[in-house]
Amino acid sequence: MNRIPDFSAQVAEQAVHWLMEMQQGTLSPRQQQAWQQWLDAHSEHRRAWEHMQRVNQRLRGVASPLAHAALAGPKPSSRRQALKLLLLLGAGSAATWSMREHNPLPSLLADYRSPVGERRKVALGAGSQLQLNTASAADVDVGQRLIRLLEGEILLSTVHAFEVHTAQGVLKTNAARLNVRQFAERTQVALFEGQAELIAHGRAPMSLPVARQLSFSSTAISEARPLDANSGAWAEGMLVAAHMRLGDFLDELGRYRRGQLHCDAKVADLLISGTYPLDDSERILDLLQISLPVKVRRFTRYWVSVEARA
Repeated sequence: MNRIPDFSAQVAEQAVHWLMEMQQGTLSPRQQQAWQQWLDAHSEHRRAWEHMQRVNQRLRGVASPLAHAALAGPKPSSRRQALKLLLLLGAGSAATWSMREHNPLPSLLADYRSPVGERRKVALGAGSQLQLNTASAADVDVGQRLIRLLEGEILLSTVHAFEVHTAQGVLKTNAARLNVRQFAERTQVALFEGQAELIAHGRAPMSLPVARQLSFSSTAISEARPLDANSGAWAEGMLVAAHMRLGDFLDELGRYRRGQLHCDAKVADLLISGTYPLDDSERILDLLQISLPVKVRRFTRYWVSVEARA
């Protein structure tokens, strides 16, 4: 039986990047080293790469528009998107591929999407607004005042009652401003102002405290804690760190960049504070070398490693 591969959309995009690099010609020694480091960095990377090879071979025998776009799309961006979609859909027979092509991942057919590194605003009418963070997707029914977060992160500012559905539960708001982020196994919500109620799957409704944030999964709800310094800062185009681990900081920054942003374990526990503009991640990396004892190695545009300074 076919199954959805056990790796994330971000890792799928990285695997697609390396395949396209190799298809453009022989990798330089430095690129070869970067690819090998990426492959060895995590078992998830190796699973994605091995699956990428199987998908690429299978495409040769599949007659469908999606397969054609993956193999011979006129633009690199269209080939990349088609390859990523096929990679995430999983391997299967030609008939299965054809069937899945007409029912792709929900986030790719969402009402609103924001690409990696970009943010988007959506007017909801009568003073209400939805903002999508990097690599996010949501379905919106203004008439029913319903938002379904499919991927990524949103900031909802509303003067009306709205429902926000995530994979783990439902948030009911009333004249509120709140941030909602979808993780693989949990949802994180921060309530800045107004009123909101959480209905997690299988649990009684609970009111969310103002100026607090919490996470909830299908089995548990965390304790509410004060908003962290970075809560909602992305909506203003900023990444805010207050004594944040460098490893965590680079994980956040990596959400706004294509490719792999690696942090050496030797420097991952260094602490960083400051406010950084998300629209210039290269400048942020350069600033790290000034404020911390680290160096930034750029193997390619899509493979960057932050390491201890010699």
